[in-house]
Amino acid sequence: MIFIKDEEIRKLGITPKQCVSWVKDCFTFKPEIQLPAKISVHPQGIDFFTAMPCLLPKEIGRYNVKVVSRIAGRTPSLKSDSMLFDSKTGKVLAIIDSDYITTMRTGAVAALAVKTFKRTEVKTISFIGLGNTARATMLCLQEVLGDNQVVVRLLRYKNQAELFVEHFKDLSDKITFQIVETKKELFEDADVIISCITETTGLMYDDVSIFKPGVLIVPVHTRGFQNCDIAFDKVFCDDYSHVKGFKYFNQFKSLAEIGEVLRGEKAGRSSDDERILCYNVGLGLHDAYYCSNIYDMLKGEDLPGFLMEHKKDKYLI
Repeated sequence: MIFIKDEEIRKLGITPKQCVSWVKDCFTFKPEIQLPAKISVHPQGIDFFTAMPCLLPKEIGRYNVKVVSRIAGRTPSLKSDSMLFDSKTGKVLAIIDSDYITTMRTGAVAALAVKTFKRTEVKTISFIGLGNTARATMLCLQEVLGDNQVVVRLLRYKNQAELFVEHFKDLSDKITFQIVETKKELFEDADVIISCITETTGLMYDDVSIFKPGVLIVPVHTRGFQNCDIAFDKVFCDDYSHVKGFKYFNQFKSLAEIGEVLRGEKAGRSSDDERILCYNVGLGLHDAYYCSNIYDMLKGEDLPGFLMEHKKDKYLI
């Protein structure tokens, strides 16, 4: 068993294009995997531990479980670690720092949702919430946007918008950044709205008429757009189980998984006037596939680890 640290993963130089390709692969072979529901426990306050298991397809032969935890006072408060197994032998292959994996696969799924459900012509993309998830999404969006010229609007919050613009200054040849002061300015006439906020106490905007015909909203952490659930033409998700507990689940006008669209089993966007929501809560499938691929890329390296040996005869007390 080897230990794979964050710095070893970053040294691999995994491109945003590869990240988008990996999540697309996952949605394609999703019917072949076993994906039990996430399990969460809450030791105190809003702290939690969440286990995300997944058995990958037989030809891959790997099982992974990622544990995400939030502990108040820890820096960072959110952490994730994975254990990767050989599903044929039961051998533990690796323990993997999964912070980078979680961030990049989340951004890649958001970018893939934009690529899959955006209207034909996209002129304006609006971001609210400008942390690591938004940065990962912006990196992966480059693969979606190609050479198209777009305006990217950012809602001012502290100095995050300015830092975001500075971080992506190398994209200024095809992206014009605009920093706005209000949600009204942010949402009006936007073709795509990507929300990466992790907490909100209410709706992003009470009047759904501000969201123009053809808009695509990708609420990465699902919060703040519940009034759109019953007003929008179509809702897509990464997994039905993630949205079945939503307040307006039974009032969705149309619901399908993004994987069903990518596999050609169900229709995606049918016209440039449809208003669409895409909820991607996060699948242990993506973590498992990333971990498996990263393990294969690093298994020949001289990484720290140890040999875990169990008794080979029948175990008796």
